[in-house]
Amino acid sequence: MASEIPTIRQTAWISVIPQFLFMGLLLLVFHQISPKNAVLYGAITYLSISYFLRFFIPKSHRKGLSLYKENQFLEGIDSFQKSYNFFDQNEYLDKYRYLLLLSSSKMGYKEMALNNIAFGYSQIGDGKNAKEYYERLLTEFPNNSIAKAAIKMINSAEKSE
Repeated sequence: MASEIPTIRQTAWISVIPQFLFMGLLLLVFHQISPKNAVLYGAITYLSISYFLRFFIPKSHRKGLSLYKENQFLEGIDSFQKSYNFFDQNEYLDKYRYLLLLSSSKMGYKEMALNNIAFGYSQIGDGKNAKEYYERLLTEFPNNSIAKAAIKMINSAEKSE
């Protein structure tokens, strides 16, 4: 079932290089152990590690996405706030997510959390908090085009009232 909530996935293609190197390392290790099944074992190991890291570390982020898909925005905002706090306290995870979480996302988890919090507020009709979080997003991440577009939209809506 397709989600009615818009999802934007931006990929940092340069981050794929370290992931290919990691896959290559796994293939090399498994080639030493079992040359015949190296590709199979390497792929399974890579996918297992990737799934494990993405499943257990950004738990609050995943929970927030699930809640948003169920249109439970208020609860989702709380989950994304927890995600922001976690990655704020563990900035190295967010900064080096390409290597540590095997994530090729162009946006870090802190940036995504602020964006999702602002979006959640807009969905429950709290324009004031939505604008506040989009502005905070631009303060912390000045090149965020989603926040720039959202603030323009909010400002134009305020002018037409």
